Amino acid sequence: MKVRCEYCKNYIDDSEEKCSYCGAVNKNYRRTAYGMPTTIEEFKQWYKDRNLPPYETTRFFIGEDYKEPKAFGIYKDPQSGKFIVYKNKEDGTRALRYEGRDEKYAVNELYLKLKEELRFQKNLNFSDDLYNQNNQNNQSIYPSTFGIKKNWIGLALMICTVFVAAVMFGNVGLGKKMAGPNKGYYNINGTEYYYANGNWYWYKDNGWTQTSTPEYDGTLTSYYDKHYFDSSSSFPDIKSSDFDTSRDYDNDWDSDYDWDYGDTWDVDSGGIDWNSDWFKKRYK
Repeated sequence: MKVRCEYCKNYIDDSEEKCSYCGAVNKNYRRTAYGMPTTIEEFKQWYKDRNLPPYETTRFFIGEDYKEPKAFGIYKDPQSGKFIVYKNKEDGTRALRYEGRDEKYAVNELYLKLKEELRFQKNLNFSDDLYNQNNQNNQSIYPSTFGIKKNWIGLALMICTVFVAAVMFGNVGLGKKMAGPNKGYYNINGTEYYYANGNWYWYKDNGWTQTSTPEYDGTLTSYYDKHYFDSSSSFPDIKSSDFDTSRDYDNDWDSDYDWDYGDTWDVDSGGIDWNSDWFKKRYK
């Protein structure tokens, strides 16, 4: 999650104790939240508990120095004793995200990246389910092609179906997947937000207030904080306000990042840029 340094005004991760630009103390520093893994072994268990596909499918290798292209990973170097967080690019070259002795920090770096990709993959499966359901529900209503009148009716229904699907997926072409906000808490430009039921809320003047869609740079997923409230937060639970968000708390398709065996995982679906360096240059 990105926060703004109070001194140099650059955006940094909230998992950084000090600003990587000016060295000032990060007052928004949050190393871990409730339920987050803090060691490689805990990370392995977190991965297993959510029924995620094999490492070879997701391309996230926990506790392994994997050498092949298109891979993220974390491991402890037996020679130096340092923890390495890496990305193997499409051409096989390696970019280091972190190299140091802070296991919690190293785990958190890969954990956040995996959660980002997991949300993206679940978005794809959720969109595909809606698309397939829409096709199944409408397939039987197409009239027979016999007769000009029936053909015109069928054509009109097909046009309406395409239009409705285009609106649902936010794109005239049906090939683009829907990617709306995930329910939960966001930190955007240093302000806490919450999204649920198509509405945005922000924490301002010591209280939650409904607001318009916030402005942000890049992708919204980079500002995602967490799904559920936890006691480490510097702000109160949205449920303590007068807003009715309860109906969206317990029945969410992205709940707790659990993975369904019927879902598919496609690393080449557009969620990962395998050619970027993913540099952070954090060594210690």
